[in-house]
Amino acid sequence: MFGRFFNRDRPSERIASALYGAIVAQARQPALYSELGVPDNVSGRFEMIVLHLVLVSRRLKTAGEPARKAGQDAFDLFCNEMDNSLRELGVGDLKVPRKMREVGEAYFGRAAAYEPGLAVGDGEALAAAFGRTVFGDAVPPGTALALARYALAAAGELNRQDEGSIVARPSFPDAARFALEEKTA
Repeated sequence: MFGRFFNRDRPSERIASALYGAIVAQARQPALYSELGVPDNVSGRFEMIVLHLVLVSRRLKTAGEPARKAGQDAFDLFCNEMDNSLRELGVGDLKVPRKMREVGEAYFGRAAAYEPGLAVGDGEALAAAFGRTVFGDAVPPGTALALARYALAAAGELNRQDEGSIVARPSFPDAARFALEEKTA
């Protein structure tokens, strides 16, 4: 019962921490905000963490048990980080569970909204989902489609990687490349 308090340096925790760290690092790439138009605020950064976590988790669902566990552990770490962030933002202890339920609903809702477009490589469907989730009502023309192209390329790149590579350090495409394609298209 108390093992988690005394054994803080388990290999699975280090693996999950590294995987989640790589997801967050990619979600913080400046080009997502400066080139693809994702709002550079708390909401936009949350959306990019969720997007990248969805992409990695989606890929690891088809992997072997150790990789699936790493994906689940990274998701659990995401939940812990969101809980800590809410508390740091001053959300009271009594409101944190409701807010965490909202975070969970947001994650699973976005995963469900993104899946049809990701499954068949439909950029228009994915752009429509991003229009609702990432950009809200004020979607600059082509912006959601540029993000959809990036997400489809990221999903493809993750699909080409073996599960060990993803768990160790997932590779994502350069987001700036998709903004340039959109501007010249």
